[in-house]
This record gives sequence, C-alpha cells and structure tokens, in this order.
Amino acid sequence: MRQLLKRTATAFLLAGSNAMVLPAMASPLDATVQEAANAVMQAYNVPGLAIGISVNGKQQFYTYGVASKADATPVTADTLFEVGSISKTLTATLAAYAQANGQLSLNQTVGSYLPELRNTPFGNVTLIGLATHTAGGFPLQVPDDVQNDAQLMDYLIAWQPAYPQGTQRSYANPSIGMLGVITAKRMHLPYTQALQDQLLPALGMKNSYLQVPASEMPRYAQGYNKEGAPVRLTGGVLADEAYGLKTTVRDLTHFAELNAGVGQVSKTLRRALNATHTGYFRVGPMTQDLVWEQYPYPVRLEALLEGNASQMVYETQPVVALDPPLAPQREVWINKTGSTNSFGGYIAFVPAKKQAVVILANKNYPNEARVKLAHTLLQALD
Repeated sequence: MRQLLKRTATAFLLAGSNAMVLPAMASPLDATVQEAANAVMQAYNVPGLAIGISVNGKQQFYTYGVASKADATPVTADTLFEVGSISKTLTATLAAYAQANGQLSLNQTVGSYLPELRNTPFGNVTLIGLATHTAGGFPLQVPDDVQNDAQLMDYLIAWQPAYPQGTQRSYANPSIGMLGVITAKRMHLPYTQALQDQLLPALGMKNSYLQVPASEMPRYAQGYNKEGAPVRLTGGVLADEAYGLKTTVRDLTHFAELNAGVGQVSKTLRRALNATHTGYFRVGPMTQDLVWEQYPYPVRLEALLEGNASQMVYETQPVVALDPPLAPQREVWINKTGSTNSFGGYIAFVPAKKQAVVILANKNYPNEARVKLAHTLLQALD
C-alpha cells in the first residue's frame, strides 16, 4: 500500500472565476485527489473543500478554495465546518458511551428514562429504535410550531406511530435528537456539556464545538446556499443533538480513524465505538447500525449511491430486522452523510483496511457527488 505523505496540498480559487491555481503534485495519490476535487468544485460551484485521508493512522490533508468569499480566507485543515447529520454519529457514540458506563441501556424504552412519557406510544419506543430511525415514523424535521422544550414534550406525548416499531425506516431528526436528550439526562449533564466536556475530549477532538467560542470564530467557514448567499446554521429545538456540530477535517479524520480501529482510547470508549457498528436492520443495499450505515466490503459504487440517495432521507423504507443483531464487522464500508443549508460533508471508513476518508465543503451539494469522490479516493489507495 502506498505510503501517505504528511503534507497539505492547497489550491485557491482565482477571484471572479472558477479556475484553479494548483500546486505540483508529489505522488499519484495527490494527482487523483486534486483532479477529483477540482471536478466536484467546478461542477457544483463549491467555494471551499477539505479532504482528509488516513491509512493505518497516517493522515494526509488536502484543502482547496476559500472558507469565505468575502475576504478570500483559504481553507485549511483547521477550518471549522458545519457537518449536519454527521453530528448524529457523535450522539450515537455518546449514548453507547453512557451504556458502557452503566448509565443507560439501549434496549430500554424512552418511558424508562422519561417518566412523563410512560404509557404513551413514544414512551414504548426503545433507544435502539431512536438510533436506527425505526421508532414508528417521525418527520425529517421537528415541526415548525415546536419552539421550546415544553412544546416538544407536548408533541411527543401526542405522537402516534405511522407503523409498528421496527418495521419501517424513516430518517428523522426528532428521534435522534431525543436519544441525545435522554443520554444527557442519564449523564446528569446538559447535552452540550455531555458532548463537549465529556465525549469530545475523550475522543481527542480538540477543535469541535456545538457553540463555536468567540476566539475560534475566525476559523469558522462561511457557508453558502444554492443561490450563493452566505448562510450559517441558526439552531432550533434538538439542533445540537441532531445536526449542530462544527468541526475540522483534522478532528473528523481522527474520529474516523478511531472508528476504523486505529488509535488509542480507553477500553470503555472503545466498547462504545464498536457498539455503534452493530447492525440492527437491513434496508435496501445497506445495514443500519446505530446511526452509521454499513455495506459489505468490497462495495459496489452503485450500492453506495443507492444507500445514500435522497430517497433514503425523504421516503420511508421497509426494513428487515436482524435477529440476533449483526456483531461489528471488519470487512465493511461504514459511512454517513451530513448537510446543513450551506454545508455538505461525508465520512467513511473500512476497518479491515484501516482506511478512512472525510470530505467537508462550505456548500451543500449532492450526496451522489460526495460518495463518488470518496469512492474514487479510497480506490486510489489500492
């Protein structure tokens, strides 16, 4: 396998054009990354892109374009990006960490931990149901008229399932968000503190935030919506738990490495990371883990595209429950996409090969393009 170089390749968009000023490449991998990244940026008018690749703990970062078009600040490996639903993988890890510490059981129901929801349909949902999008049917977003915790609780008390738990998959922020709420309660901390003060330091993610400190704001990339207007995340009920993380390609690549089995963490945290790779349901070409989605490896690009298609986000899909659940596998491709209105990200890793890739952009562009880019880059390693 090709030895990765510890270097950063940087490219800048020329003012007023989509042309790229690109450095000389040091290896065939560099050339592949540059060509593929340039194609994506050109096709979707992406202002800035950061790519992290890791093989057996050796990291390489590639940064292109600008974090802000207003002042032409270049993207670096330490630029902060919104990562949208990739945040859910941290929520699942936090829940598994709490379980490993004896603070909760993912097999228990919501009502076991939130007494006010006992004897309601939502109270009968298991935490695994929350973490696998199989609770019984939630909308993708928290309804607009739910503006505070009291209104959220009223909504959950009145909620009625659209189908029996564990039979259909409806990708949803409310269910994952409530997994975070319950986990934080069992840890006797607000969710923000549970993640930022407990989990992120344990993972070694030193530059990841739910609320970006004022001192770090200069590193926070400006996102751009489909019209090219500058937009950043404004938050909302369950935003932190479901899609609120801001992080760097350096931190997220480290997180991907840890999930691939590379790097040192406590035994408790290692159990938690592994637990998130347990498969509970088959849906289309992929297996639904705790938030993570996995495919047998080697994986066909067509399978990845189907599993990451918009239908998986916006449409209910039938599932087949795995009984017993599928123990964590090595020969798998595990991934997650994430988006906000003005950022787009992708993370994938292959434990058997100890390989990982992270792609972050300050524009929301199609999942298909992210998956193709990642597939191209990991194929190049072979």
